[in-house]
Amino acid sequence: MNLLSRLGIVASTTLLTLSAAPSCQAQLTPSDAKVYASGLYGPRGLVFGPDGTLYIAEAGKGGSNSTIGACTQVPAPVGPYTGGQTATISKVDSKGKLSVLASGFASSQNAGGDTFGVADLAFIHHSLYALIAGGGCSHGNPNYPNGIAEVDPKNGDWDYITDLSLFYIEHPAAYVQPGDFEADGVPQTMIAHNGELFTVEANHGQITRTTPDGETALVEDLSLTQGHIVPTSIASDNRNLYVGNLGLFPAIPTGERILTLSKDLVFFDSTPGLETKASELGKFRVAASRAGFTSIISLKFGPDGLLYALEFSAAPGYPTPGAGAVVRLSRAGTIETVVSGLTLPTGMTFGQDKALYVSNIGDGLSGKGEVLRFVVP
Repeated sequence: MNLLSRLGIVASTTLLTLSAAPSCQAQLTPSDAKVYASGLYGPRGLVFGPDGTLYIAEAGKGGSNSTIGACTQVPAPVGPYTGGQTATISKVDSKGKLSVLASGFASSQNAGGDTFGVADLAFIHHSLYALIAGGGCSHGNPNYPNGIAEVDPKNGDWDYITDLSLFYIEHPAAYVQPGDFEADGVPQTMIAHNGELFTVEANHGQITRTTPDGETALVEDLSLTQGHIVPTSIASDNRNLYVGNLGLFPAIPTGERILTLSKDLVFFDSTPGLETKASELGKFRVAASRAGFTSIISLKFGPDGLLYALEFSAAPGYPTPGAGAVVRLSRAGTIETVVSGLTLPTGMTFGQDKALYVSNIGDGLSGKGEVLRFVVP
């Protein structure tokens, strides 16, 4: 997935509903934020550890290694890619000190200058896991696939627990866009849910789950029912999963959706009196969707119980610096803008202090990335 040029198809019209606390209208800008970390190379997903340390996934600087002639390349104008091992995980301790925890992860750069590396982070208890999106032969890193790595949060040692490049090749999506196909996939977001790691892949439209010992299975192939919508984000309310999509560029404001994936959805058999729940099939199914969003890149539930969406660029057309925003879905069903004026934001999380942390300048401006901290009313 190239952050700057996508094509997508959207389906489903049922309204998504959530039970949440009442909210009030609020809007902040970067001038209201504290710069929590700076000098980052493509900051992406954010997660707080059990000890209150903030961990930052960084895409890195790409590299010069080319695999042209060695394997199938990503089609132009997005490809070809060049790769290296420059992606990192940084951390900010409770005293505000920024340092690199782990390095040497696959990083790649496409023909448009976008970089991909460590895409997201998640904790299961005290174990830290990193989602790698800059790997694989088609990204210039034949010996470092896309996948999930377990990282020691004390010393930064890491190792793969699953090879997602291989999984995507062995489990092809039902629908792919030939002119926009990435063989190694572009895993975008990862969350811990019920003791497993759920990952959203943006280019193929697949959601997978991986156990801590590395066993990986397909949860849902969104391309089968939704087409090429470029899903980028996932959140859980401990019952259902919510998936947001980036959609197409040039973007149409409020034209994208959040899908609800549920195991409570009931399917009726053609034989009268017979019915089957999605849970009995061992899978989630698309149960509803809520329109009105633009270029969603991250989803999180806030301490107020509301669902927040990070919009990469809320402007019409192509991504525009200063047009990034955070919006939330109120209990009344309205979409409220909480933060505006962001520049190519790529990740967010809430801290134990209930503040909102956002990866800003997360793409295209190496070394200028930052994490902003907002106190949300």
